[in-house]
Amino acid sequence: MAQKNRYTVIENCFLNTKATEQQKKVVVAGCVPQAQPRMEYLKGLSIIGVQQIDRVVEVVDEAVKGHSVRLLGQKKDGGRRLGGARLDLPKIRKNPLIEIISINTGCLNACTYCKTKHARGDLASYPIEELVERARQSFQEGVCEIWLTSEDTGAYGRDIGTDLPKLLWRLVEEIPEGAMLRLGMTNPPYILEHLEEMAKILNHPRVYAFLHVPVQSASDSVLMDMKREYCIDDFKRVVDFLKQRVPGVTIATDIICGFPGETDEDFQETVDLVKCYRFPSLFINQFYPRPGTPAAKMEQVAAHVKKQRTKELSQLFHSYNPYDHEVGERQHVLVTEESFDGQYYVAHNKFYEQVLVPKRVEFKGKMIEVDIYEAGKHFLKGQPVEHSKPFTPSIAAPLQKGEVSGLMQVNTHRYMHTCTEM
Repeated sequence: MAQKNRYTVIENCFLNTKATEQQKKVVVAGCVPQAQPRMEYLKGLSIIGVQQIDRVVEVVDEAVKGHSVRLLGQKKDGGRRLGGARLDLPKIRKNPLIEIISINTGCLNACTYCKTKHARGDLASYPIEELVERARQSFQEGVCEIWLTSEDTGAYGRDIGTDLPKLLWRLVEEIPEGAMLRLGMTNPPYILEHLEEMAKILNHPRVYAFLHVPVQSASDSVLMDMKREYCIDDFKRVVDFLKQRVPGVTIATDIICGFPGETDEDFQETVDLVKCYRFPSLFINQFYPRPGTPAAKMEQVAAHVKKQRTKELSQLFHSYNPYDHEVGERQHVLVTEESFDGQYYVAHNKFYEQVLVPKRVEFKGKMIEVDIYEAGKHFLKGQPVEHSKPFTPSIAAPLQKGEVSGLMQVNTHRYMHTCTEM
């Protein structure tokens, strides 16, 4: 077992012991207990599986009574595997301006390093109408930005006879002017056949020109050992096509350093790929073997080699500034968050690049026009254009922080006309 995983188990055992000493009840949820429910530290604890989160109140109630409950089964309807918890469940958004919608669970791949597949299983997509209704309700509750998420958004619908572009065109119909939609991660194999449609969708004014496409390695040999089901030319075809058809598009990607069997030549191919595309958003991961995965049984790359490759790739990533060319541009940005240091509001432009703007209460949840005056490695800074009025995209005032979504009663004084100016 990898050191990281060993420490995780020890930490969980310690927390379980502390909870017992303090006579506190413990309920565990997520991928790890779903995939490995017989781990020693889980003995006697209540567990909620990844598809049973809608029963959390029931499980907590039983745990409080001193009972141990384990809900790990797969939900099915007429023999067909369902996507997971209902989309219309009441919830409290972390950010009242952003709705996160899972469009499917599981995936079609069998990557040799992945533990998530053990927990979430094969692909199970939510019907288009349910997703559209959830988006519609979100806008009625004052949301101005929607994120679509899943283990692989590109594979959406293959299990129910539809596909991602069909879903996206339906969702676009529901997005008010000034609000935005952000797509989640998609693996190369499942986006290749939809490139034409995806380019049109990413060019839509109410969709961020942003796509997260993990490459993991630029070596075909390593990709084969990972069972990624594509070659590096497939990945390049996706990136090149979108860059050509969607000017300015942001392509984010992931890379694993030190996968079992990765040679110096394999790693150099990955370095060359980053030098070529200069990805503005790059997630670099040092390989750790997950227990029970095929990759954990392969011959491992030495720890110091993995560490050195991770360091070299990180240094390369930090050697270039992807946003310098935007200084002096005038852009429209949607303000949705507060910066970590509390000094700015965080907005995003059409390419989902982070733009820091002055912290003025009238900007929150609005589309504003700014002049870019500074560029950093991970952000831009924008000065609001004088005499330019913030644009209100949502059809309703947002819920208050902590207010429950899905329980809203019709309250006419809360609603505003679509796309009014403030």
